[in-house]
Amino acid sequence: MGGWKQGNSNTWTFPTLILCLYGFFYMMKPSEPFLTPYLTGPDKNLTIDEVTNQVFPVWTYSYLALLVPVFLVTDYLRYKPVLLLQGVSCIATWLLLLFAPGVPAMQAVEFFYGMVTAAEVAYYAYIYSVVSAHHYQRVTSYCRGVTLVAATVAAVLGQLLVSLAHVSYFYLNAITLASVSLALLCSFFLPMPQKSMFFHRKEAPDALPGPQKAVAAPGSEGPPGFHGAVSPVPAEGGAASEQRADPRSPALGVLLRLGRDLRDCYSSRELLCWSLWWALATAGYNQVVNYVQVLWDFRAPSHSSAVYNGAVEAIATFLSSVISFLVQYMKTNWDLSGVLALGIFLAVDAGCLFLMHFAANIWACYVSYLLFKASYMLLITIATHIAVTLSVGRYALMFGVNNFVALVIQSILTAVVVDSRGLGLHIVSQFLIYGSYFAVIAGIFSLRGICTLVSSQCRRKTLRSCQEHPSRAEQESKEQPVPGDTTRL
Repeated sequence: MGGWKQGNSNTWTFPTLILCLYGFFYMMKPSEPFLTPYLTGPDKNLTIDEVTNQVFPVWTYSYLALLVPVFLVTDYLRYKPVLLLQGVSCIATWLLLLFAPGVPAMQAVEFFYGMVTAAEVAYYAYIYSVVSAHHYQRVTSYCRGVTLVAATVAAVLGQLLVSLAHVSYFYLNAITLASVSLALLCSFFLPMPQKSMFFHRKEAPDALPGPQKAVAAPGSEGPPGFHGAVSPVPAEGGAASEQRADPRSPALGVLLRLGRDLRDCYSSRELLCWSLWWALATAGYNQVVNYVQVLWDFRAPSHSSAVYNGAVEAIATFLSSVISFLVQYMKTNWDLSGVLALGIFLAVDAGCLFLMHFAANIWACYVSYLLFKASYMLLITIATHIAVTLSVGRYALMFGVNNFVALVIQSILTAVVVDSRGLGLHIVSQFLIYGSYFAVIAGIFSLRGICTLVSSQCRRKTLRSCQEHPSRAEQESKEQPVPGDTTRL
C-alpha cells in the first residue's frame, strides 16, 4: 500500500480500469426497461394498482431515508466498503426479484434498490480519493462514458432478446443478476483509499496549476446528485486548522466545515434560485421516470402487445448524451438567458406529459417520453453551466443537498398522489398532475427569466445614457470660450 501511495500519480490507470469495469457491469441491466411487464406478467402476477400504489413508492421512501446516512458513512469508511455494500444490495435485489413472490417481497426489492441508489455516491467520489487532481476530470469522463455505454447496450440487448429471441423477462433478470455479481467481484480489486473528502482529508492535497488550489470538478459531466462532483480543498491548510481547532471531536469539525460550505454555496440569491429549480425539476423527472413504464403497460398491455421499452430507453440515453455534448459548444450567455431557457424547456416537458395523459396511442407516449427526457437532459446541462458560474466550487455538497431536497419533494408527491394511503390516483391521472407540476414551474421560471432580461436591458440603456451624457457635456465645455483666453483687438 505504501508503494501505491508513492506511485499514485503514475498508477491511476489500474483503479480507473477496475472502476470502469465495475460501472459497466453495474449498469448492464437489460431487465430494467421491462420491470413493470415482469411484475404484472405471469411471473409475479401483480396488478397495475399494486405495482403503482404499493410497490414503487417504497423505493422513494427508502432512498430518502438512506441518502444522508449512506453519504456520511461512505466518506467515513472511504468509499470501497460502500461499493461492496452496493454490490451485495444489487444481488439481494435481483435474487428477491427472481425467486420471491408477493407484494411484501417486491416491497423488499424496492427497499434494497433504494440502498443501491443511495450508495451510488461512492462511485464517483472514489475517484477523488485515489486519483490525483490532474487526472480527475479525465477519469470522471471515462467512468461517466462507460456507464452511458453500458446503459445503452443493456437496453438494446434486452430489446433484441425480447423481440427477436423471445426470451422471457425472467431470464433477462437472470442476466442482470450475473452482471451485478461481476460488478461485486470487480469491487474487491479496487485499492483501499487513504483519504476522503471530509473525514479523512489530507493536509497537503494535490493542487491544480494556477492560483487556486482546488480539486477540479467535472462540471457538466456529472449527473445531478452527490456523484460526479467533489468539494474543493482550502488553499491554505483549512483542513489542518480545523483539526487543530478541535482534535477531540473530528466529527464536530466535519459538521462545522459542512455548515460553512453550505453557507458559502447558498450565499447568493441567484444560486438559491438555481438550486430551487434543480430540486423541483429533478423531483418531477425522477417521478416520471419511475412510473412511465406503468403508463406504457396500461396503454399497451404487455401480455397482448409488443413491448419496445428497451428500444425507447436506448434511444433516449443516446439522445441525452448527444445533447449534453452539443450544448457545451453553444456560445450563449447562460447567466443572462439561462433562466428563461430553463422555463421554456420546462414548458416543453409539461407539454410532453400532457400528451402522455391525453394520447391513448402507445407510440405517442413513446415519442413524448423521448422528447421529455431529451429536454430534461438539455435543462440539466444548461443548469450545470449556470452552477459553474455561480457556485464557489463545493459541488459535492451543493449537488448533494439539492438532490436531498429533490427527494423530499418527490416523497411528498409520492405520498400525496401515488401512495394507496394518500390519493392513490390512477396512473393516467398521475401524469396530468405531473404535467401541471411542470407547467407551474415553467411559468415561474419563465417569468423570472423575462424579468432578468428586461432588467438587464434597462441597466444597459442606463449605462449607455450615462456614458453619452458626460461626453456631450465635455464637448459643450470645449466649445465655450475660456475667459482668460479672449483675444484683444
